[in-house]
Amino acid sequence: MSAQDEGRVLLITGASSGIGEATARRAAAAGWRVALAARSLERLERLAAELGGPERTLAIRCDVTEWEEQHAALTRTVEQFGALDAVFANAGFGAERGFTKSTPEHWREMVLTNVYGAALTIRATLPALEASRGHFLVTSSVAGRRVLPGSLYSCTKHAVGAMGEALRQEVQGSGVRVTLIAPGMVDTPFFERKPESALAADDVARSVMFALEQPHHVDVNEILVRPTAQAG
Repeated sequence: MSAQDEGRVLLITGASSGIGEATARRAAAAGWRVALAARSLERLERLAAELGGPERTLAIRCDVTEWEEQHAALTRTVEQFGALDAVFANAGFGAERGFTKSTPEHWREMVLTNVYGAALTIRATLPALEASRGHFLVTSSVAGRRVLPGSLYSCTKHAVGAMGEALRQEVQGSGVRVTLIAPGMVDTPFFERKPESALAADDVARSVMFALEQPHHVDVNEILVRPTAQAG
């Protein structure tokens, strides 16, 4: 365990699989107490048991598109652990490229989760992060740095990138740090078929931990991480 991180508290949304789960494992191994939030409570409870049980972890069912559930997740975290030192707003999913593909219903849920959900996470947790001079991290994507043909998902991640910078400017001088995590292709449930060349979820988790472990006067604003073989 890291002496620096021992006892600090991290809340992760989208924690039941993929990057969120991998980050929870890395953080717990480094000594963080971890609040795991996602819609799949059963999976969260299994993960929480693996990572140390109620003294070290907390499983919270949370739909990030619902304000009441986000606020409740923050409240339960602080009640359980006494503070909040960092938040990783990781919940999100994609859609088939093409403006005549997928369905309007899928689009709506994606935009609400990826954009509105991340904004609600900021709103729910910012007072606690200001109190602790904490750290807010959010998952964007390489697709949020360049426009992909017909990709509404890409549009949502451009919005997330702007949101991270808007937050950084708002909290400047408060001691709160803000980091945008922008992965390329990652082998997670995001893809129905495993990409031929992709990062492992743990590769991204190590990037998250790198940002969290910097001295407080260092704010890593963005981490862009691609598989070596990914061209764009």
